[in-house]
Amino acid sequence: MRTHGKQSGFTLVELAIVLAIIGLILAAILKGQEMIQNAKTKNVINDLRGVSTAYYAYLDRYYAIPGDDAAANMHFASAVIGNGDGFISGLYSSSDALVAGATTESNKFWQHTRMAGFLTGSGSNPATNALGGLLGVQSQITAAGASTYGMAGNVVCAGSIPWKIALAVDTTIDDGNSTTGTVRAGTAGTVPTEPGAISAYGVSGVAVTTTMEEGLHTVCMKI
Repeated sequence: MRTHGKQSGFTLVELAIVLAIIGLILAAILKGQEMIQNAKTKNVINDLRGVSTAYYAYLDRYYAIPGDDAAANMHFASAVIGNGDGFISGLYSSSDALVAGATTESNKFWQHTRMAGFLTGSGSNPATNALGGLLGVQSQITAAGASTYGMAGNVVCAGSIPWKIALAVDTTIDDGNSTTGTVRAGTAGTVPTEPGAISAYGVSGVAVTTTMEEGLHTVCMKI
């Protein structure tokens, strides 16, 4: 007599269960990644709006723009005054010890708002945003175009922002286009001045490249 060996293996039902479990795991991973990106986007937006809120709180209390306040030393004995012209001179990423006569009002902004208690920290150097880049203010830069990505007046900028987060920030609070509206962006590592060649995202007729998607950007919002 011959004994027939029993064949072993997965049934269709078992395979279906395994595939369903894998699908649930992948869905959970993707959902987790989406939640992380949404949290990062929200944190960057909070950074930008937090600086804007401090700006207007100072303006409301002292009737002057922080950093540009020509009477700051009347409010705080050790403050370095601005020139009172209504604009915040200096790049958002500037670092200045603020000795008497210093002209970088983008650093004076941090000194004034911190002394007033509207922003945390000490000193006059820019803060760090939620993603590790610099967070600061600037105005019409002394360069061709005399603007920040085409925006005249005072702005708050966050540096070293990944492409997807930059796009999400713009889409959430503005128009999703890096060259228009009150939120604009350009490639990190370049001075955020005139609007030339800043097609970072959402620009009609400009193809998105891998380099753009993987790169870091500076996002600026009109105050």
